[in-house]
Amino acid sequence: MARRSISDPGEIAYYLAYAPVGVDIPELVRVAGSRWAIEECFQAAKNECGLDQYEVRRYTGWYRHITLAMLAHAVLTALAAQDCEAANGAAETDQPSSRSPWQRYGACLTLSCPTPGPMTTDACMP
Repeated sequence: MARRSISDPGEIAYYLAYAPVGVDIPELVRVAGSRWAIEECFQAAKNECGLDQYEVRRYTGWYRHITLAMLAHAVLTALAAQDCEAANGAAETDQPSSRSPWQRYGACLTLSCPTPGPMTTDACMP
């Protein structure tokens, strides 16, 4: 699968897709597009929860560290979503439109408040 950039038509990204025979093109495009939200989620977990700061020697220790870091990230995401809902109820703010709710502020990625409407936090949740 190949994707051409709208802003720079000369830039083409290629994806090697491995899927069952019956999968259609729109489904492959959806899965390829979700890659960026997943990468942003892991980057935010690395910055905010120490996901990449483990020094373990066994699988059990690594698994526990990853599990606790992702749990902490999920709790922080839920708390940020609650704060966004409270902020949206009090006053509306202009947010840059983006396909991902994660916005970069300095070296960190944070969950931004969406425009008024139902709150979704499924950027990192399966």
